[in-house]
Amino acid sequence: MNHSLIQLIVRWAVLALGVTLATKVVDGISCDDANTLIIVVVLLSFFNAVLRPLLVLFTLPFILITMGLGIVLINAFLFMLVGKLVDGFTVETFWAALFGALIVGITNMVLSSVLGTKKSGKKQGRKRKAKSDDVIDV
Repeated sequence: MNHSLIQLIVRWAVLALGVTLATKVVDGISCDDANTLIIVVVLLSFFNAVLRPLLVLFTLPFILITMGLGIVLINAFLFMLVGKLVDGFTVETFWAALFGALIVGITNMVLSSVLGTKKSGKKQGRKRKAKSDDVIDV
């Protein structure tokens, strides 16, 4: 099996764990079943890979002025957007989305450092450019 595919599956599992933890901890977030959770994970990964870089680019002055707080708001916005798009996944308020995004980001940070799923920047002795991950980072 391809090493990149395994890393992607592990990152999706970490994201799924973070979303599940957010649904248990935050009152305004709920997920109906495992199928809904899979759709949420795929959609969050897609939005983080496609929409997040564009949002960061357009809000860069705000992010610089707030010393990075804008990125947390972008993560909450993406979390809330997925809640609006996926039936069975509910994010009731912006504050629930903010706390859910923080929980997912912290879970991702901790488990990625433990499991070593962050890209190292080296492959077969050659340096390569670091790519952005497709999970929510805080």
